[in-house]
Amino acid sequence: MSNPALIDHKEIDAALAGSTWKREGDHLVLESTQPTFLDALAFVNAVGDLAEDHDHHPDIDIRYTKVILSVSTHVSNGLTQRDLDFARSVDELL
Repeated sequence: MSNPALIDHKEIDAALAGSTWKREGDHLVLESTQPTFLDALAFVNAVGDLAEDHDHHPDIDIRYTKVILSVSTHVSNGLTQRDLDFARSVDELL
């Protein structure tokens, strides 16, 4: 299987219009503040389930009620359709 094709940053930015995600270099980043620590943990667990379903795993940083997700297609060294698909799935959780 070949590496997923990279997507141009302008195309990524257009696809993210109206999204909770931001492009930071070659990563898509989401910052989400949940009402409580337990809600933040539940959100992280739901993201974990999505990551397994997509076979695409973000970096996750949790600090009390704030959760930061960062995703990139490492094998392609940048952003691909896999990242956009994953971001859309996470947006549906919110």
